[in-house]
Amino acid sequence: MNQKFLNPIAQNIQRIRERIARAAESRGRSPGEIILLAIGKTFPREAIAEAMAAGIGSFGESRVQEAETKIPFFSGAVKPEWHLIGHLQSNKTRRAVELFDVIQSVDSAKLAARISQAARELGKTIPILLQADLGNEETKFGAPPDEIRGIIEAVSGLKGIRLDGLMTIPPYFENQEDARPYFSRLRELGEKLETEQPGCLGKRHLSMGMSHDFEAAIREGATIVRVGTAIFGTR
Repeated sequence: MNQKFLNPIAQNIQRIRERIARAAESRGRSPGEIILLAIGKTFPREAIAEAMAAGIGSFGESRVQEAETKIPFFSGAVKPEWHLIGHLQSNKTRRAVELFDVIQSVDSAKLAARISQAARELGKTIPILLQADLGNEETKFGAPPDEIRGIIEAVSGLKGIRLDGLMTIPPYFENQEDARPYFSRLRELGEKLETEQPGCLGKRHLSMGMSHDFEAAIREGATIVRVGTAIFGTR
């Protein structure tokens, strides 16, 4: 469709999909392997609805409290998939399991156990990703890489959750190529874990890359890119 007939959000999504395709094809990958996760944090429900109309089927939110004002609004026949990408506080665990389809920000065996308990009580099985802290930044959450193996062992015995891969948030760089070593480290970590214990990461998702660096992430193997401002505009 000609971009001049699209609203700004739809235009942005079309451009991002084209960039995803180019980045994927540059590494011999199919664009269909990559999930475009639209991050609706701080943006209104109307913006989410426009993105849905433009074909987005997966959305991410950072806070349970904000998600409570959005997710129930989109519970009709066409329901998107909702991912929690922000830090999950213990007192919000049950509500998060009620609201979200995927929790990407699991960074401890203790949190995984709380999610498992809530999911079992609600009769659900919820996919999770383990968040790895590769940048060692005080302002960001995540488990150190050398603790990931122990968390996987703990998760393997839990009901109500399914481990499907890894997630990371690297430091911010003006030049996205500077983020590539972090994306490479996450891919290599996932490959090493799968070599040691085949199947331990389920769908083997790598959630990495945001508006400013998703192309570099795709070139290093990302299967989920988390894009907010490049879709919805500046917060």
